[in-house]
Amino acid sequence: QVQLVESGGGLVQAGGSLRLSCVASGRIFSSYAMGWYRQAPGKEREFVAAIGWSGTTSYGVDSVKGRFTISRDNAKNTVYLQMDSLKPEDTAVYYCAAGSTLMVIRYNVDYWGQGTQVTVSS
Repeated sequence: QVQLVESGGGLVQAGGSLRLSCVASGRIFSSYAMGWYRQAPGKEREFVAAIGWSGTTSYGVDSVKGRFTISRDNAKNTVYLQMDSLKPEDTAVYYCAAGSTLMVIRYNVDYWGQGTQVTVSS
């Protein structure tokens, strides 16, 4: 079992920044690919970004490329999502995810966090 706890969400004005954190406990953190999904009101949950155990990254949403950066600290069992130049359309609940590999986590998630709300005002 892996438990994931997100933090760092909140209300920010357009153009601002937030950094989300997700702390994992349980099984060996470094053996999992870690990622972030988001779900806006009335929309399906979508894959945002993922990072493999060695640091290789993958981004799923074209609109976040160049603005969002995913990273991980295996010594702290933590994955981060740095979000810059935020836009109102980034408003969503952001979920931390753990999956078996960098490719698989885009389609199949083994563990989910509880989610953290990000609201971007215009």
